[in-house]
Amino acid sequence: MSSATGLIRKARTDAGMTQAELAARAGLRQSSIARLERGSANPTIATLDSVIAATGHRLILVAEPRRASFDEGQLRERIAMTPAQRLATFTASSRNLDRLTRHARRIGD
Repeated sequence: MSSATGLIRKARTDAGMTQAELAARAGLRQSSIARLERGSANPTIATLDSVIAATGHRLILVAEPRRASFDEGQLRERIAMTPAQRLATFTASSRNLDRLTRHARRIGD
């Protein structure tokens, strides 16, 4: 995801415009464009759209579902377990990891 700051600056530079030229086209002051590009302003979508349009670009917003960075099914399984079951699973996993570590060290020697 891009920031408003980055979108405005990139659209302006891609259009070969100065901040003053963009401000004139967007009906703003140059200092307003500078604040937007510096990140010291928090523009509304309407303002962002207007400024981007003044560069000859079009703003497209897309909402996409996020993909989890973990196995959601496995998480649901763990949540369904009792604390004792979770502890037993953790203990077994820890033992397996210890065995794998020892095995890997023997192979590496």
